[in-house]
Amino acid sequence: MCPPDSGIDGIARQAGIRVQNLFCAGDLDLPFAYRLSQFLKEQRPDIVHCHSRRGADMLGGLAATLAEIPAVVSRRVDNTEMRLLAAVRYKPFRKIIAISEAIAAVLGEHGVEDDRIEVIRDTVDVEAFAAAPDCSAFRAEFGIAEGSFTIAAAGQLIPRKGHRFLLQAAADLARNHPALRIVIFGEGFLNNQLRAQAASLGLGGVVQFAGFRDDFDSLIGCFDLFVHPALAEGMGVVALKAAAAGVPVLAFEAGGLREAVADGETGVLVPAEDVDALSNAIATMMNEDETRRRMGQAGRERMQKDFSIATMAVRHVALYEAVLNG
Repeated sequence: MCPPDSGIDGIARQAGIRVQNLFCAGDLDLPFAYRLSQFLKEQRPDIVHCHSRRGADMLGGLAATLAEIPAVVSRRVDNTEMRLLAAVRYKPFRKIIAISEAIAAVLGEHGVEDDRIEVIRDTVDVEAFAAAPDCSAFRAEFGIAEGSFTIAAAGQLIPRKGHRFLLQAAADLARNHPALRIVIFGEGFLNNQLRAQAASLGLGGVVQFAGFRDDFDSLIGCFDLFVHPALAEGMGVVALKAAAAGVPVLAFEAGGLREAVADGETGVLVPAEDVDALSNAIATMMNEDETRRRMGQAGRERMQKDFSIATMAVRHVALYEAVLNG
């Protein structure tokens, strides 16, 4: 069950999964809870699995309660919320699935009982990154010369993704590393502000803003390094994608990124908001080809072993069975 014309709507239909469209305007859309409860009463599923956010968790739990059907919810964000609001939001659910230990810790700090929290890590389809990317076409499209050191960053252009710190670090590096090139993927309300910052720092020939790209997964393997300077992150799926593509990841030590990146093995973690540490780490990685190769290989192997879709699916089914069996 999902909103009409949403991304998951098309994907589910292509997979042959039955889809019921039901619009939800957010946590205050109480008629949505009623409409969903009526649908659940008609269909009588064994279990309801809600996914945060935009009303689906709080109102979805209310609807499941009205329909007297057991429910679980996945929490994907690590932002804090009032303890009372958390108590109301998660009361209807038998289990709360945290996609990282960082999110589990936030839930615990807000009064959710440990025995109701289950950590099932987010993951990516590693095999989708198995094919060698067409890097010559990538370089031609982005105007990147052979021999350049290319860095990718990806995420919404919003404050907590920390792009401003990467631009500051790039300004420090560009003077001594003329081969440095950075491509930032994503859209958001800071788009104009970040472009202005890049221009003011003299990064016009260094940084490109690529916007949102449907083909990001096929491009990420062409980069030498993936940098993710987020200040808060539930897990950091984009960092998992980079690792799956064999690209080492440099990130701030924040939230679920501590789990997405094995520091010193698949990438490097530096203190959040520390531009000097970020700049120094990038410079070090630029000069250590063998280290990047080793980390890229280790990242791919770690994704295959610890972040496989099969493991995630099995753990969800086991959780459903546990809930249904009391």
